[in-house]
Amino acid sequence: MNSIGKLGAMQQFVKGGRMMPAAAISDDSVLVKKIVTEHNPEGIEYDVRPLLQIVEDVLIRSTLSSEGVTTGALARVDHVEDRSYHPGQTNTLEALSAKIDRISCEISYKTLGGVDAHSTTVGIFDMLTIFKWDVKIVLTLAAFALTYGEFWLLAQIHDKNQLAKSMAILKQLPSIMEHANSLKPRFDTLNDLVRIIVEVTKCVIEFHDLPSQYITQDITAYTTANNYIPVASYWTIRSIVACAAQITSLTTLGYEIFTSTDAWELSTLIFKLKNIIDHLRQLLNSCREHIGKKMDAEAYHMLRDLFSKPHTDNMKVLKALIYAQDDILPLYDGVTKKRVSLEALRRKNVLLLFSGMEISTDELLILEQIYNESKAHAPRMESRYELVWIPIVDPNSEWTEAKKKQFESLQENMSWYSVYHPSLIGKPVIWFIQSEWKYKNKPILVVLDPQGRVSCPNAIHMMWIWGSAAYPFTSSREEALWKEETWRLELLVDGIDQEILNWIKDGKYIFLFGGDDPEWVRRFVKEARRVAMATQIPLEMVYVGKSNKREQVQKIIDIIIRDKLNTQYWSEQSMIWFFWTRLQSMLFSKLQLKQSDDDDHVMQEIKKLLSYDKQGGWIVLARGSHIVVNGHATTGFQTLVEYDAVWKEHADREGFEPAFKNHYDKVHSVVSPCCRFEFSHSMGRIPERLTCPECRRNMHVLTTFQCCHDEKIDEDFFVSTVTPPTN
Repeated sequence: MNSIGKLGAMQQFVKGGRMMPAAAISDDSVLVKKIVTEHNPEGIEYDVRPLLQIVEDVLIRSTLSSEGVTTGALARVDHVEDRSYHPGQTNTLEALSAKIDRISCEISYKTLGGVDAHSTTVGIFDMLTIFKWDVKIVLTLAAFALTYGEFWLLAQIHDKNQLAKSMAILKQLPSIMEHANSLKPRFDTLNDLVRIIVEVTKCVIEFHDLPSQYITQDITAYTTANNYIPVASYWTIRSIVACAAQITSLTTLGYEIFTSTDAWELSTLIFKLKNIIDHLRQLLNSCREHIGKKMDAEAYHMLRDLFSKPHTDNMKVLKALIYAQDDILPLYDGVTKKRVSLEALRRKNVLLLFSGMEISTDELLILEQIYNESKAHAPRMESRYELVWIPIVDPNSEWTEAKKKQFESLQENMSWYSVYHPSLIGKPVIWFIQSEWKYKNKPILVVLDPQGRVSCPNAIHMMWIWGSAAYPFTSSREEALWKEETWRLELLVDGIDQEILNWIKDGKYIFLFGGDDPEWVRRFVKEARRVAMATQIPLEMVYVGKSNKREQVQKIIDIIIRDKLNTQYWSEQSMIWFFWTRLQSMLFSKLQLKQSDDDDHVMQEIKKLLSYDKQGGWIVLARGSHIVVNGHATTGFQTLVEYDAVWKEHADREGFEPAFKNHYDKVHSVVSPCCRFEFSHSMGRIPERLTCPECRRNMHVLTTFQCCHDEKIDEDFFVSTVTPPTN
C-alpha cells in the first residue's frame, strides 16, 4: 500500500472504528436500551466456564509473551503451566464454535469497513439475542482470542517454522517486529485492558451462578446488579471490539497506521471497566452476604432437624458438626500427630469439647489427667469412646499469625483428636451449640452415643466433680452419682489435696477457710488456734482463697508465709482454681439435672458456700468427713471470739462440735447476711430463677458490672454477633 492509500485508510479507520462521539457515551441507559429490549434468552443453559478457561489460557500466554518485546524478540511463556482439556470442557465449544467464528469475522469486517465501534458492538448483540449475558461476553471474548492468539502464536514461532514464517509475512509481522520496542507501551495498555475484560467477565458469570433458590425480591443488591449487568456487558464487548481493532489495524494496515492512532480510547475503556468491576464486586459481595445468611439459617435448621431424628450411626451428625465433605481429612490425631478422617469416630461414644482458644492450662491439665485415667483404668473404653476438641472462634475476626500460633500450640499439647482448623466450623454450628447446648465462651463437653444421640448436653461438670469415675459421662450416670452423694468434706476436696483426705481418715477437726481480707485471716487463725488449744481438739487449717481475685489471694498466702501463721495453704493457684471450679460445677450440674429444689440439702449447702465467697469470706468446719458448719467468715470469727464468754461451758459439757454449731447458728440468725450469686455471661445455662439457701424465698435478679483490676478479662463476647436465626 502506497503512502496515499495508507493515509486514506487511516482517515477512514479513525473516523469509523476508533473514535466515538462524546454524546454517545454520556448515558449508558441510552446505549443499552435497544440491547435490553431485544435480549430474549431461549432458556438453554450453557456452562461457559470451561470455554472461558481455554480463552483465558490463550490470553494469558499471549499477554505474557508480549513482555519479550523489549529485547526485540518475543519470549516463550515456559513458566505458564500446560493444560490438558477433557472432552467435557470442549462440549460447549463444539456447540458454539460456528457462532464464535461469525463474531470474529463480524468484528474484522466492520473494523476494516470503517463501521464505528458502537455499531459493531450492537451488531454483535444482535447476533446473540438468544443467549444470556454471561454467554454473550464469553463468546465475544473467544472470538477475540482467535485473532489475538493467532497474532502472538505467529510472533512466537515464525522464526522456527516455515509455515508460520510465510503467514507472518502475509500479516506484516517482520516489519512489526522491527519496531518491537516502540510498540511495547501500546501493548502494555492493550494487555491491561484485556486483563480487566476477563475480570468483568468472571464477575458476570459469578452473578449468573448465584443459587437461584436463595434469590428473593428483598435482595436489593441483586436487583440493582440485574439492571446493571447489561451495561457491564455492553462496555465489556465494546472493549473487546476496541482490542480487536488494535490487532486488526496492526496486521492489515501496518505499523505506521497503528502507531499514528491515539491510544486514549484504550485508557478510557480501562478506566470505565475499573469502575464497572468495582461496582459489580460491591453488589456481588452484598448478594453473597445475603445468600450466605440464608444458607447458614437453612443449615442451622437442618442441623436441629438432624438431631431430632434417629440414625444407625453417628457419622451424619459428626459430618454436620465438623465437616460434611470428603475432600479433606478434618481431624488431627493428638497421638500420631497426623490428619485423619471422621471414620476414626464411627460408632463410638464421642465427647465433643467445645471451647475458645482461651481455654486455660489448668483446665487442659486436669482434663488430660482424667482422660488418661479413663483409658488406663478401663482398657476396653479405648475402643468405645474418643474425645474431640472443636475450637470455636469468631467467624468475623481476622485470623492472625498470633492466633495461628496459639491454636497450633494448644493442638500440639492435646493427646486426643481435634478439628484440624477452626475455619472448618461454620456459623450454623456455632449458632446450634449456643442455642441447643448453651455454649457461650466457657468450655462445654457434649457427649454423643454411637448413634449420634446426645447422652449429656454438658459432661464437663461431672468430669470436674468425679473425674474418670463419671464414665461414660451420660446424664443418667450423673444422676446416679448424685444419688450416692452426700454433703461431706470429701465432696469438696476429693482429687485436690491428699493430706486433707488423710486428716479425714484420722477423724481430725478441719477448718477450710477463705477470703481477701488479710487482717481477718490473721485474727481468724489466731482465734481458731486459741479455741482449739482450750478445748484440746486436734485441729488442722487450710486457707483456700476465693473464686476470683487471684492476686489478692496470693498476697494473703505471702502474708501467711511471712508471718508464719499456723495454718496450711494451697501454694499452687491451680489447686484453688480447681476447688472453686468443682464447686461451681456442682451447682451447674444440679441445675442441668433440674435438681435445685428446696429439699435438696447438698444443693442448698453448695449455694451457701458460693454465696459466702461472694460476700467476702467463708469457713467450713468439719470433723472427719462430717461437715459441722458451712458458714460466713464474720459469723464464724464472732463465734470463736465469744467462746470464753458464751459457750465454753456448753463445750465442756456437750463437746466442741455441738457447742460451736449451736452458737454459730444463734449468731447467724441475728446477723443474717444477704445471699448473692453471680453468673458470668460466659456461663451457658444460667437459671431463670433461684431460691435463697437461707430463707428459701425467690432471689431478686440484678445486672452487675464488676472490675476487680487484678484479673485478666478473657471473655470474648463474640457470641452476640452470631445470634441464631429465630425462624
